Amino acid sequence: MTQAGIAVYTLDVRGHGESGRRGDITYIGQLEDDLEDFINTVKPSGPRTLVGFSASAGFALRFAGSERQKLFDRYLLLAPTLPLFSDPAIFKIDSSSMGGGWVNVGVPRLVALTILNHFGVTWFNHLNVIAFALDDDVKKYLTPTYSYALRTNFDVMEDYRANILAAKQPMSIVAGVEDELMYTNRYQAIFEKAGRPIRVSLVPGIGHVGLILDKPGIDAIVSELRLPMVSK
Repeated sequence: MTQAGIAVYTLDVRGHGESGRRGDITYIGQLEDDLEDFINTVKPSGPRTLVGFSASAGFALRFAGSERQKLFDRYLLLAPTLPLFSDPAIFKIDSSSMGGGWVNVGVPRLVALTILNHFGVTWFNHLNVIAFALDDDVKKYLTPTYSYALRTNFDVMEDYRANILAAKQPMSIVAGVEDELMYTNRYQAIFEKAGRPIRVSLVPGIGHVGLILDKPGIDAIVSELRLPMVSK
Protein backbone atom coordinates (compact mmCIF):
# COMPACT_ATOMS: atom_id res chain seq x y z
CA MET A 1 0.00 0.00 0.00
CA THR A 2 2.82 2.41 0.82
CA GLN A 3 4.31 1.75 -2.61
CA ALA A 4 1.01 2.97 -4.04
CA GLY A 5 1.31 6.20 -2.08
CA ILE A 6 -1.24 5.20 0.56
CA ALA A 7 -0.34 5.72 4.22
CA VAL A 8 -1.31 2.66 6.28
CA TYR A 9 -1.58 2.04 10.01
CA THR A 10 -1.70 -1.65 10.97
CA LEU A 11 -3.10 -2.19 14.45
CA ASP A 12 -2.15 -5.00 16.83
CA VAL A 13 -5.79 -5.66 17.68
CA ARG A 14 -6.41 -6.72 21.26
CA GLY A 15 -6.61 -10.50 21.51
CA HIS A 16 -3.98 -10.89 18.79
CA GLY A 17 -0.21 -10.54 18.88
CA GLU A 18 1.09 -8.76 21.97
CA SER A 19 -2.06 -6.79 22.85
CA GLY A 20 -3.56 -8.44 25.91
CA ARG A 21 -4.47 -12.13 26.23
CA ARG A 22 -4.20 -13.84 22.87
CA GLY A 23 -7.56 -15.15 21.70
CA ASP A 24 -9.63 -13.29 24.30
CA ILE A 25 -10.71 -9.83 25.47
CA THR A 26 -12.14 -8.55 28.75
CA TYR A 27 -15.55 -7.40 27.52
CA ILE A 28 -17.55 -7.06 24.32
CA GLY A 29 -17.05 -3.48 23.15
CA GLN A 30 -13.40 -3.26 24.18
CA LEU A 31 -12.23 -3.26 20.56
CA GLU A 32 -14.31 -0.17 19.74
CA ASP A 33 -12.84 1.58 22.78
CA ASP A 34 -9.32 0.67 21.63
CA LEU A 35 -9.92 1.96 18.12
CA GLU A 36 -11.27 5.28 19.36
CA ASP A 37 -8.29 5.61 21.70
CA PHE A 38 -5.96 5.01 18.73
CA ILE A 39 -7.64 7.69 16.61
CA ASN A 40 -7.62 10.23 19.45
CA THR A 41 -3.97 9.52 20.26
CA VAL A 42 -2.38 9.21 16.81
CA LYS A 43 -4.72 11.63 15.00
CA PRO A 44 -3.98 10.30 11.47
CA SER A 45 -4.51 12.85 8.74
CA GLY A 46 -7.63 12.53 6.62
CA PRO A 47 -9.41 11.33 4.73
CA ARG A 48 -9.48 8.24 6.95
CA THR A 49 -10.54 4.83 5.67
CA LEU A 50 -11.07 1.88 8.00
CA VAL A 51 -10.13 -1.29 6.11
CA GLY A 52 -10.88 -4.74 7.50
CA PHE A 53 -10.40 -8.23 6.12
CA SER A 54 -12.59 -11.25 6.89
CA ALA A 55 -13.49 -11.13 10.61
CA SER A 56 -11.95 -7.68 10.97
CA ALA A 57 -14.15 -6.52 8.09
CA GLY A 58 -17.11 -7.66 10.16
CA PHE A 59 -15.73 -5.51 12.97
CA ALA A 60 -15.25 -2.60 10.56
CA LEU A 61 -18.93 -2.90 9.61
CA ARG A 62 -19.83 -3.06 13.31
CA PHE A 63 -17.91 0.19 13.87
CA ALA A 64 -19.43 1.74 10.73
CA GLY A 65 -22.91 1.28 12.17
CA SER A 66 -22.05 2.63 15.61
CA GLU A 67 -22.31 6.11 17.12
CA ARG A 68 -18.56 6.51 16.48
CA GLN A 69 -18.76 5.90 12.75
CA LYS A 70 -17.73 9.47 11.81
CA LEU A 71 -14.26 8.87 13.19
CA PHE A 72 -13.65 7.50 9.68
CA ASP A 73 -14.57 9.05 6.34
CA ARG A 74 -14.94 5.74 4.53
CA TYR A 75 -15.10 1.99 5.17
CA LEU A 76 -13.64 -0.72 2.92
CA LEU A 77 -14.73 -4.27 3.72
CA LEU A 78 -12.54 -7.05 2.33
CA ALA A 79 -14.45 -10.36 2.16
CA PRO A 80 -16.38 -9.49 5.34
CA THR A 81 -17.77 -12.24 7.53
CA LEU A 82 -21.47 -11.86 8.28
CA PRO A 83 -23.73 -13.84 10.67
CA LEU A 84 -24.11 -17.57 10.07
CA PHE A 85 -27.81 -17.09 9.41
CA SER A 86 -27.69 -14.03 7.17
CA ASP A 87 -30.30 -13.81 4.41
CA PRO A 88 -29.29 -14.94 1.85
CA ALA A 89 -26.81 -17.26 3.55
CA ILE A 90 -23.22 -16.14 3.06
CA PHE A 91 -21.16 -18.98 4.58
CA LYS A 92 -20.19 -22.17 2.81
CA ILE A 93 -20.62 -24.34 5.88
CA ASP A 94 -21.22 -27.97 6.82
CA SER A 95 -22.09 -29.25 10.27
CA SER A 96 -18.66 -28.60 11.77
CA SER A 97 -16.27 -26.74 9.53
CA MET A 98 -15.86 -23.90 7.09
CA GLY A 99 -13.33 -22.98 4.48
CA GLY A 100 -12.07 -26.47 3.71
CA GLY A 101 -11.18 -27.21 7.32
CA TRP A 102 -8.77 -24.33 7.96
CA VAL A 103 -11.17 -22.86 10.49
CA ASN A 104 -13.63 -24.70 12.76
CA VAL A 105 -16.60 -23.07 14.46
CA GLY A 106 -18.20 -24.59 17.54
CA VAL A 107 -21.73 -23.79 16.44
CA PRO A 108 -23.60 -25.41 19.38
CA ARG A 109 -21.44 -23.58 21.94
CA LEU A 110 -21.73 -20.35 19.96
CA VAL A 111 -25.51 -20.58 19.93
CA ALA A 112 -25.69 -21.51 23.63
CA LEU A 113 -23.48 -18.60 24.71
CA THR A 114 -25.47 -16.20 22.54
CA ILE A 115 -28.65 -17.26 24.32
CA LEU A 116 -26.98 -16.84 27.73
CA ASN A 117 -25.78 -13.36 26.78
CA HIS A 118 -29.35 -12.39 25.87
CA PHE A 119 -30.18 -13.11 29.52
CA GLY A 120 -27.21 -11.09 30.73
CA VAL A 121 -25.08 -14.14 31.60
CA THR A 122 -21.51 -13.37 30.51
CA TRP A 123 -19.54 -15.66 32.86
CA PHE A 124 -18.61 -18.06 30.06
CA ASN A 125 -17.62 -15.53 27.39
CA HIS A 126 -13.96 -16.55 27.79
CA LEU A 127 -14.70 -19.99 26.31
CA ASN A 128 -13.36 -20.68 22.83
CA VAL A 129 -15.81 -20.94 19.94
CA ILE A 130 -13.44 -20.77 16.95
CA ALA A 131 -10.23 -22.70 16.25
CA PHE A 132 -7.89 -22.11 13.33
CA ALA A 133 -5.86 -24.89 11.75
CA LEU A 134 -2.35 -23.63 12.48
CA ASP A 135 0.90 -25.57 12.50
CA ASP A 136 2.61 -25.71 15.88
CA ASP A 137 5.56 -23.66 14.64
CA VAL A 138 3.36 -20.65 13.82
CA LYS A 139 0.99 -20.72 16.80
CA LYS A 140 3.39 -18.48 18.73
CA TYR A 141 2.97 -15.82 16.04
CA LEU A 142 -0.70 -16.21 15.14
CA THR A 143 -3.93 -16.55 17.12
CA PRO A 144 -5.09 -20.20 17.18
CA THR A 145 -8.47 -19.67 18.89
CA TYR A 146 -11.14 -17.02 19.49
CA SER A 147 -13.16 -16.82 22.68
CA TYR A 148 -16.86 -15.99 22.48
CA ALA A 149 -16.12 -12.42 23.63
CA LEU A 150 -13.46 -11.84 20.97
CA ARG A 151 -15.43 -13.53 18.22
CA THR A 152 -18.56 -11.52 19.04
CA ASN A 153 -16.77 -8.18 19.26
CA PHE A 154 -14.63 -8.90 16.21
CA ASP A 155 -17.75 -9.22 14.08
CA VAL A 156 -20.75 -7.34 12.76
CA MET A 157 -23.52 -6.69 15.28
CA GLU A 158 -26.02 -9.50 15.84
CA ASP A 159 -28.78 -7.44 14.20
CA TYR A 160 -26.68 -7.16 11.08
CA ARG A 161 -29.39 -5.56 8.97
CA ALA A 162 -29.85 -2.73 11.44
CA ASN A 163 -26.06 -2.43 11.61
CA ILE A 164 -25.82 -2.13 7.82
CA LEU A 165 -28.64 0.40 7.65
CA ALA A 166 -27.13 2.52 10.44
CA ALA A 167 -23.83 2.84 8.56
CA LYS A 168 -24.09 6.22 6.81
CA GLN A 169 -20.48 6.81 5.74
CA PRO A 170 -19.28 5.77 2.26
CA MET A 171 -18.68 2.03 2.11
CA SER A 172 -17.68 -0.64 -0.41
CA ILE A 173 -16.69 -4.30 -0.58
CA VAL A 174 -13.88 -6.14 -2.39
CA ALA A 175 -13.83 -9.95 -2.38
CA GLY A 176 -12.59 -12.90 -4.43
CA VAL A 177 -14.81 -14.84 -6.80
CA GLU A 178 -13.22 -18.12 -5.66
CA ASP A 179 -13.56 -17.45 -1.93
CA GLU A 180 -13.48 -20.81 -0.09
CA LEU A 181 -15.34 -19.51 2.95
CA MET A 182 -18.23 -17.43 1.61
CA TYR A 183 -20.59 -16.99 -1.32
CA THR A 184 -19.21 -13.59 -2.23
CA ASN A 185 -21.70 -13.15 -5.08
CA ARG A 186 -24.41 -12.77 -2.39
CA TYR A 187 -23.00 -9.64 -0.72
CA GLN A 188 -24.91 -7.34 -3.06
CA ALA A 189 -28.26 -8.96 -2.25
CA ILE A 190 -27.61 -8.94 1.51
CA PHE A 191 -26.83 -5.22 1.60
CA GLU A 192 -29.68 -4.35 -0.74
CA LYS A 193 -32.12 -6.36 1.38
CA ALA A 194 -30.89 -4.49 4.46
CA GLY A 195 -31.68 -1.21 2.71
CA ARG A 196 -28.13 -0.06 2.01
CA PRO A 197 -26.92 -0.89 -1.52
CA ILE A 198 -23.14 -0.51 -1.87
CA ARG A 199 -20.47 -1.09 -4.49
CA VAL A 200 -19.20 -4.69 -4.52
CA SER A 201 -16.10 -5.57 -6.56
CA LEU A 202 -15.37 -9.29 -7.09
CA VAL A 203 -11.88 -10.31 -8.21
CA PRO A 204 -11.75 -13.31 -10.61
CA GLY A 205 -9.55 -16.26 -9.67
CA ILE A 206 -8.97 -15.06 -6.10
CA GLY A 207 -9.78 -16.98 -2.92
CA HIS A 208 -10.27 -15.80 0.65
CA VAL A 209 -6.71 -15.32 1.92
CA GLY A 210 -5.44 -14.70 -1.60
CA LEU A 211 -7.36 -11.43 -1.60
CA ILE A 212 -4.71 -9.87 0.64
CA LEU A 213 -1.69 -11.91 -0.52
CA ASP A 214 -1.93 -12.25 -4.31
CA LYS A 215 -1.19 -9.39 -6.69
CA PRO A 216 -4.63 -9.30 -8.40
CA GLY A 217 -6.30 -9.00 -5.00
CA ILE A 218 -3.93 -6.30 -3.77
CA ASP A 219 -4.30 -4.40 -7.03
CA ALA A 220 -8.09 -4.49 -6.68
CA ILE A 221 -7.86 -3.15 -3.12
CA VAL A 222 -5.56 -0.30 -4.17
CA SER A 223 -7.84 0.55 -7.10
CA GLU A 224 -10.86 0.70 -4.76
CA LEU A 225 -9.04 2.99 -2.35
CA ARG A 226 -8.20 5.33 -5.20
CA LEU A 227 -11.82 5.63 -6.35
CA PRO A 228 -13.87 8.63 -5.19
CA MET A 229 -15.79 8.00 -2.00
CA VAL A 230 -19.39 6.99 -2.64
CA SER A 231 -22.34 6.81 -0.26
CA LYS A 232 -23.76 3.73 -2.01
